[in-house]
Amino acid sequence: MSKITTVEDRLARLLDTPFLARVVPHLPPETLHQLIRHRGLEACGELVTAATPAQLTSLLDLDLWRHGQPGHDHRFDVDRFGEWIEMLADTGDSIAARTVASLDTDLLVAGFSRYIRVFDPGIFEPTAQSDDEAPDPHEAMHEGDSIRVGASEDDDDEAEPDSSGGVECEIGGYLVRARRADAWDAIVTLLSALGTEHSDCFHAVMEGCRLLSNSRPEIDGLDDLLLAPEQHLHDVTLERERRQSQQGYATPADARAFLEMARQPKHTRSDAAAESIAANPIVTAYFRAADEVPEPPASSSAPMALPAAPESSGADADSAGVPESIEAVIELLAEAGVMPLRPRALLDAADADPQAVGLVRLRHLMAYVRDTDETVYFTRSRELAFLANTLLAGCTVQSRAFTPQEASDAAAAICNLGLESWPGMPPPDSWLIDHGLVTAFEAGWSVLHQDVGLFAADQLISILAGVECADRDIRYGLAALRRTLVKQRGTGTPWRAREAAEVLAMLDMTAWIGVLGLLDECPVLPAALTAIVEGRTTAVSQTAFDFISATVQIDAVRTFMRKLPGVLAG
Repeated sequence: MSKITTVEDRLARLLDTPFLARVVPHLPPETLHQLIRHRGLEACGELVTAATPAQLTSLLDLDLWRHGQPGHDHRFDVDRFGEWIEMLADTGDSIAARTVASLDTDLLVAGFSRYIRVFDPGIFEPTAQSDDEAPDPHEAMHEGDSIRVGASEDDDDEAEPDSSGGVECEIGGYLVRARRADAWDAIVTLLSALGTEHSDCFHAVMEGCRLLSNSRPEIDGLDDLLLAPEQHLHDVTLERERRQSQQGYATPADARAFLEMARQPKHTRSDAAAESIAANPIVTAYFRAADEVPEPPASSSAPMALPAAPESSGADADSAGVPESIEAVIELLAEAGVMPLRPRALLDAADADPQAVGLVRLRHLMAYVRDTDETVYFTRSRELAFLANTLLAGCTVQSRAFTPQEASDAAAAICNLGLESWPGMPPPDSWLIDHGLVTAFEAGWSVLHQDVGLFAADQLISILAGVECADRDIRYGLAALRRTLVKQRGTGTPWRAREAAEVLAMLDMTAWIGVLGLLDECPVLPAALTAIVEGRTTAVSQTAFDFISATVQIDAVRTFMRKLPGVLAG
């Protein structure tokens, strides 16, 4: 047998081996999710069916909700639910039914009710003699097929029309009609198997779908309540957010609220709020939720030994290409690039990473806490994780979502900036014993907003008033940019003027890139800005940037804005 030499071949062999059933229960759901995204859902049926119920719940929490723009609520992905049903149906009736029966009933109802309507046949039978024409059961079933799919505060979609073509059948004593034709065969197969092998789950799902199958009520304008399907999905989403909070994720709504509160100048907050993270209800609720349930073993990054493998000949073991420990599996997944990115260790040598050079104050204080009080050090590490998760969920950098590593880097940089900007700094070595990193982050985040974002907007408004240009289109573009800046400066959201700032690229590309970095929701220091400040004329990367972590970088921002009029004038 030819030797497996590539990572991709070894990964494919791992997914095809019986050994997988013993490996999967020891892997974090995030790793399983990355593996599914890497290999494709259709190729991971055996992986999914080998997962524990707790892993499946966390896996679906990650995979069934669309992550839109940062700061916007996640939305249930109906199409993705259908892909899951089709994948499970391909694993075999018994295995698929067992896997579905282990899932949360409310989630199943929310998903299936987007694909089918369920009725009790008895409701269409006449109960008394009447001269009126008997109702057509099929016409009654067709009434109200349209349903808002994945409705949320961020969309105005009209009700989706029925696209099923009138497909219907009877399953386990229920009349079932398709709302949409895709995944119909897989749904019928799976529900039939569920009714045969897991009747309790089957009836619970069918009854739940039946309650959501009523026709849409007439709109009378007297209330603005969610309809039953939307309310049910809303409840499922809230339960998903609760589970995610217990695993350390920040919800977009909480992240938005926390970051907006942190942008306020320090003098507008009470002294108590500056002294204790307990004064912030969002932070308090986050850690309370995370403490409600202990972290499951599957989420641990520590390797775990596997049970002994069945006896086999050496030749068979070699030909199988099967790892003999979780360590080997983790190494293979990391080599394949499907392991979730982990934050860089805060106390790593600064000279090994240019970004860490600007974290001198934070690293020094954290080292003192680590050597003095392990409990406090653990708490500060959790706070840093909260801050990184908050940036991931509620903020953008360069008008896009953070990567996990960028969020970790940014959280540490902003904390360091807050420490350098704190009144009476430099702080004593014991400062983090009595103060939280959330407090330091709030101080740094406020400095970024006030002394970088708003400062740059104010300066650019003043600069644009004096810029002269012979080109009429550029003049109109500069006037439009100035109006947009004035408007967004008034609302405290200068990053919303970034699109209008594109006109600056016609005057000087390097200056435009520098301005975009300062007007960002999370202001950064682009390499182009640094080149202008230092007077360098060599080529610079258009995408390279540093997170602002020190007051000396704030000085560089001010120098750049002083030089900007001359740069734009050519």
